[in-house]
Amino acid sequence: VDIIRGFMNSVKIAVLVTVLSSYFSALTAYGFYMYKFKANNFLFGLIVIFMMVPNQLAFLGFVKWITTLGLMDTHAALIIPAIASIGTVFFLRQFISATISKSIIESARIDGAGELHTFHKIAFPLMAPGVATMAIFTFIGSWNNFLLPRVVISSKELETLPVVISSLKALKIWHQNQGAIYLGFAISIVPIVVVFMFASKYLIESIGAGAVKG
Repeated sequence: VDIIRGFMNSVKIAVLVTVLSSYFSALTAYGFYMYKFKANNFLFGLIVIFMMVPNQLAFLGFVKWITTLGLMDTHAALIIPAIASIGTVFFLRQFISATISKSIIESARIDGAGELHTFHKIAFPLMAPGVATMAIFTFIGSWNNFLLPRVVISSKELETLPVVISSLKALKIWHQNQGAIYLGFAISIVPIVVVFMFASKYLIESIGAGAVKG
């Protein structure tokens, strides 16, 4: 059992999922807020509906879909589908509507700024507290994910840290490996603490974003 290898695999997956999910969710939420098209409310309603569907209900279909795409036993199966985070899109859509005035975006357009330039230079920085808040939860969820890696990953060299730790506990001589097990637990907590330390100030800003100033 290689705990360090499992740790590095978990870092790779969690960081990519957090970065990609945060960016594309922010871009999607911005699109829902700024552009009024015929299916806007309908699509956003679908997001709300899908948020109510338990992940376990679609788990077998998801695994079959991954198998059809040929992504079984790859890290891509854990990264690519996680980019589409409907919970993050819903939260950021509400956050941006409460914190960003459309007049600011319109002013940038009048000045000749392109849509992507406006998003990256104006909207995204203003969304930073909300994005950081959801990034914390996305990272923790990806880092602690056990069921999907256990089912999708079959190669030892691709296993994530939770799967590696569970393998230690499953050994017949687990009582002789208590030190390794608790070391794995300790290592698994470190990245979560580090991420929370760096992003906690944005979390506080996000909580106070809707406060009324006297």
